[in-house]
Amino acid sequence: MDVRRADERYPGGDEAAGIASRHAFSFGPHYDPGNLRFGALLACNEERLAPGAGFDEHPHSHTEIVTWVVEGELTHRDSTGHETVVRAGDVQRLSAAGGVRHVERNDGAVPLTFVQMWLAPREPGGDPAYEIVRGIADSTPYAVPEAGAMLHVRRLAAGERTAVPDGAYAYVHVVRGEVRLGDEELGAGDAARVTDAEGVEAVAVTRAEVLLWEMA
Repeated sequence: MDVRRADERYPGGDEAAGIASRHAFSFGPHYDPGNLRFGALLACNEERLAPGAGFDEHPHSHTEIVTWVVEGELTHRDSTGHETVVRAGDVQRLSAAGGVRHVERNDGAVPLTFVQMWLAPREPGGDPAYEIVRGIADSTPYAVPEAGAMLHVRRLAAGERTAVPDGAYAYVHVVRGEVRLGDEELGAGDAARVTDAEGVEAVAVTRAEVLLWEMA
């Protein structure tokens, strides 16, 4: 189990433009050949956008982009014609496939915080696709078959336990609250990379929200 703390993330964004980013993996100018990916996961970015701030239209390809809003509302527009507002509790996925362009903005009156995770598809190319699941229920798995991955969203009461999925790769990201994973205590923004997970449990120290990736 490899624990990475919130304050170890690479800083990014543009504070003057109202964008604050924190990257868990090698990203942009922060090139780290020893931290390029974990399983299918290429990026786990914490993004904070001030009201009116956002990312202008930009391209992606050969990436499965999964977004989880923590607070506020995210306005999404893409070159395939989708325009949606993503809220806390929604899972959004944009399959970039052979190529897509999109815009992400905070058009609301309050700050926006979201977690965006990029996964490598098993096969390159294809046509881009978009999906949003509104208000995903606790413990309902969300499959990303193109990347051989499954996302488990857990909202835990203090003292509640949840199993970390057994498998080759499991990635645990704490959105809010505190959880104990083995001998390690993780707070908001902390993450654990578990290889060959078997019988691992996360225990909520306080009320917590956790994103668990199960990857082949």
